[in-house]
Amino acid sequence: MPSGRVVAAHGRHFLVDDGEGVVECVMRGKKGGVTCGDRVEYQLTHAGSGVIARIEPRANLLYRSDDLREKLIAANVDLAVVVTAAVPCFREELLIRCLVACAAADIPALILLNKTDLPQTAALAEHLGAYRALGYELLAVSALGDLRELEARLAGRTSVLVGGSGMGKSSLLNRLVPGADAVTGEISRSLDAGRHTTTHARLYRLPAGGEVIDSPGMQEFGLRHLDAATLMAAFPEIHARLGECRFYNCRHLGEPGCAVRAAAESGAMMPMRYKVYQSLLGQLGPVH
Repeated sequence: MPSGRVVAAHGRHFLVDDGEGVVECVMRGKKGGVTCGDRVEYQLTHAGSGVIARIEPRANLLYRSDDLREKLIAANVDLAVVVTAAVPCFREELLIRCLVACAAADIPALILLNKTDLPQTAALAEHLGAYRALGYELLAVSALGDLRELEARLAGRTSVLVGGSGMGKSSLLNRLVPGADAVTGEISRSLDAGRHTTTHARLYRLPAGGEVIDSPGMQEFGLRHLDAATLMAAFPEIHARLGECRFYNCRHLGEPGCAVRAAAESGAMMPMRYKVYQSLLGQLGPVH
């Protein structure tokens, strides 16, 4: 059975690169989702078309979920680049949720602060310095300026761009991959996406080697698939205080003698991060 890598995904339609060409495939049935970066086996139905029969084991999978469904973002990636910006609006909760999802999937994350050419960015850059203190990688760029440091980070890796709408992902992609607009148009026509061209994920080859997966901009990032223990481990400042609370099964909410809550109250933990943790935990089950 021939095999290849999924380089574009839209609904139940996919483009699979088998090393010699690209085959348009569908996924029959309701079992298992397919996403960009997946390695799959497929059956040819006729020239240039096929049906995905099997998804090969993944090294990792980045996805989001809510009460109704899961939305796969990318599989088998080496780096998640979380793009944010001060304009039009910095959404810190979305950033935190993206970082938590990356940690839960065991995918290294790079916070990419875009639009350094704008005066509003300076204050946000200072604020994000606290994330660097937590151990996150942080890089500030302008899609209009020098991207050599970003290109060096991406070279030789498979990376995925994630972030909210309006953060400048498309502008960055067009600088990183000359002709990306043309490729996007070709993929859209192949998948018959029509007016939904911004809602599917795409994989692009980088000129200096490596690949980048562009995912659709999002307004929210649900994490209903996580359990409480995984959530706690995804916050470095909570994980660092493991064993310091009075109770071994502390959920770090209102319990007496909670080291995490004390850190939040003293300012040792960023208030927004503690707030997001509380919100996420309220949607999940008990610690196992």
